[in-house]
Amino acid sequence: MAAVTAMCTSFKVELAKALHNFSQSGGDVFKLVLIKPGMAGSYNEGSTNYSNITANNDEVVGTGYVVGGIGLTNSDPVSIGTTALWDFLDLSLASATISAAAAMICNSTKGNRAVSVHDFGGTVTSTNGTFQITFPTPDATNAILRLA
Repeated sequence: MAAVTAMCTSFKVELAKALHNFSQSGGDVFKLVLIKPGMAGSYNEGSTNYSNITANNDEVVGTGYVVGGIGLTNSDPVSIGTTALWDFLDLSLASATISAAAAMICNSTKGNRAVSVHDFGGTVTSTNGTFQITFPTPDATNAILRLA
């Protein structure tokens, strides 16, 4: 079973409570946590925290990947029309030997609260090569995180 690509429901509530700061200057630290193939089906809009992954031993382990997630560099939130959106810089893990089927974005500053889950549509593998994460174009219909 595949993960469900979704903004986490808990994150939506936490946004309303002003728990997350996506400001590029002085904002929170966000990470991308890779999820093992075969384990991704457990993650969806109901995911609430990185601890969901660690409790089930579902995080990727391998050369070139640090358990606990990869630090993300975000852009300041903007609006296009009536949609608010924000983005992260693409990631490259050099000389990586890993396989992943999904990822969770979490806020490491705020107790590793889950932001969103993203299914890769299959297993992505690198063997002593570059493991690339390319985020979608940051526009009103494609940005990795958007509120319409």
